[in-house]
Amino acid sequence: MSWLHDLFGTGKPIIAMCHLRAMPGDPGYDRQAGMEAVVEAGREDLLALQQGGVDAVMFSNEFSRPYLTQVGAVTIAAMARVIGELLSEIRIPFGVDVLWDPKASLDLAVAVGATFVREIFTGAYASDFGIWNTDCGAVVRHQHAISAERVRLLFNIYPEAATYLSDRSLTDIAITTVFNTLPDGICVSGITAGAETDTNLLAQVKGALPEIPLFANTGVRADTVEAQLSVADGAIVGTYFKSQGVTWNPVDVQRVKGFMAVVRGFRQ
Repeated sequence: MSWLHDLFGTGKPIIAMCHLRAMPGDPGYDRQAGMEAVVEAGREDLLALQQGGVDAVMFSNEFSRPYLTQVGAVTIAAMARVIGELLSEIRIPFGVDVLWDPKASLDLAVAVGATFVREIFTGAYASDFGIWNTDCGAVVRHQHAISAERVRLLFNIYPEAATYLSDRSLTDIAITTVFNTLPDGICVSGITAGAETDTNLLAQVKGALPEIPLFANTGVRADTVEAQLSVADGAIVGTYFKSQGVTWNPVDVQRVKGFMAVVRGFRQ
């Protein structure tokens, strides 16, 4: 797991989500305010997260509801514009996640210089978006075709809003995923953004695969982060950092600072 420390500069890293507002093509896009408003909202959240002391940030199109499993070029282009305008202000490692499209995530990562992506790379699911299938072999070959070999791949193996179509335990899924597809890390989630990841599930996966970096992917709070990090190797945090703990609100820097104070105490 040395790559975690090499990339993030610490053990048990906290990756904060920078949720970009709805963009062109999204039903919620504010045409009157335009892309300038999307950029500015992204800037405010980024600066608050950095001021709060997180270890890394991941940009995603969280406001692009309802989500697509194959996004249009306009989404990648719009996200690239936002991140491109913010590059000079990013002081910590950053990744990207174009929901829910792993190829698009890699395309964006190469365009903006992101060092990691998180997505659904494996499995077949019954989901809120219909029958959801993946093709990990094609995605990883695409990664190499676009010279993205250095981009770390975080596999969400227990995705929100979806159920694996085969009757297999999460531990079995994790074992075969690592054996067959060689992820850089794996993520375990709750049922939606902001829903707590089951610590027992994290413990089962970690027990079966002690050598692979494991992230608690959703719902980590200041009062649960110590328990989660006692099992997981890091956490991805979005909703807790928002004003009043609501996913769709702006980042509250005081919530970030309080959370990270708990994390630093745990690390010591």
